[in-house]
Amino acid sequence: MTANPWFWAFMIWSFPLGYYRSKFRKIVYQTDDWTINIKPVFVKEVKGLFQNLYPDNKEYLKMRNFYRFYLVVYTILFFLW
Repeated sequence: MTANPWFWAFMIWSFPLGYYRSKFRKIVYQTDDWTINIKPVFVKEVKGLFQNLYPDNKEYLKMRNFYRFYLVVYTILFFLW
């Protein structure tokens, strides 16, 4: 029995998700504390993804745009699977 290639693409694409989400959350919440990764706070994170919280912060803008791209591809792979 062979696995669906979209499943494997989805799984491989999933590996760095935790790292990218952690990096994005640390920028949005302006902290270096690792506990931000396990806290159930999402409102500012969602606003940071769809709005422009820090227009002068180049690192935030670059990470936000990359994270948006990453999540779009992730969603497409999920639906193709």
